[in-house]
Amino acid sequence: MTHDAPTDHLTRFLLEQASVRGVHVRLDATWQQIRARADYPAAVADLLGQAIAASALFTGHTKVDGRLSIQFRGSGALRTLFAECTGAGTLRGIATVADGQDADAVDLRALGSDALLAITIENPGARGQEQTRYQSLVALDADTLSQAFEGYFVQSEQLPTRLLLAADGERVAGLMLQKLPGDEGDAHGWQHASVLFDTLGATELLQTPADLLLHRLFHQDGVQVLGGKPLRFGCSCSRERVTGMLESLGEAEARAAAAANAGNVDVHCEFCGQSYRFDGADLDTLFAAPPGSAHGAPDRLQ
Repeated sequence: MTHDAPTDHLTRFLLEQASVRGVHVRLDATWQQIRARADYPAAVADLLGQAIAASALFTGHTKVDGRLSIQFRGSGALRTLFAECTGAGTLRGIATVADGQDADAVDLRALGSDALLAITIENPGARGQEQTRYQSLVALDADTLSQAFEGYFVQSEQLPTRLLLAADGERVAGLMLQKLPGDEGDAHGWQHASVLFDTLGATELLQTPADLLLHRLFHQDGVQVLGGKPLRFGCSCSRERVTGMLESLGEAEARAAAAANAGNVDVHCEFCGQSYRFDGADLDTLFAAPPGSAHGAPDRLQ
């Protein structure tokens, strides 16, 4: 990577001699924009940053035309975490912490018996059909998020996989390796690549540009860059989506919310900070139209 190369980028690569594919992600400005929108405890910010990097990594591993999200929900100090990357390369994320609870340390194994971690892929339907949605649960029986996702891919895809995620206040980064499916390749190729992977630490992953890192680790394995894409912060909220949400709530509930707020419904997007206001005339127009005539109706602002 040259000194003026973009840092918010996804890179796909191949270790031809080892029959191994990989994805590298590094985010600077994108992470700083997400990080600046809330004052998270350090451990929560670290976990959110790793999840942001993972969501981008996985779009380079799996075909995603819509969006891929990583979602956590629990009843402990960390209540929710959401990280999303779209097929277009836009990312957003957020976490919520319970009031009055210590979130200075986050232990995946101690997040509670009701804690859930899921990967969800939503792709648009072809020719006007409904979108397709796939969701898989990730076991929280590992010491780190990297190990939890690594175990998930080994179990779900039955392919050897290595994963490292890292985050600090300036940037987040991730590296993923996986044995090519249906290709035995060099009998020692995967083992050699995995040994090299184990020499990589979080600090080096965060500080080293992609091309230098890949050359440093895998130049003996014939590393080839297959392609990539720029990444940036972006939110999918819009007035149209909020309108659809209000329509799904129903007229009675929407007007009750307006009555409790000086005649206006105010909706604030916590991801990007955008605010949407609907006054009485807006509600009259919305509920005068046949239901669903102009807007999709998501069950929540996304």
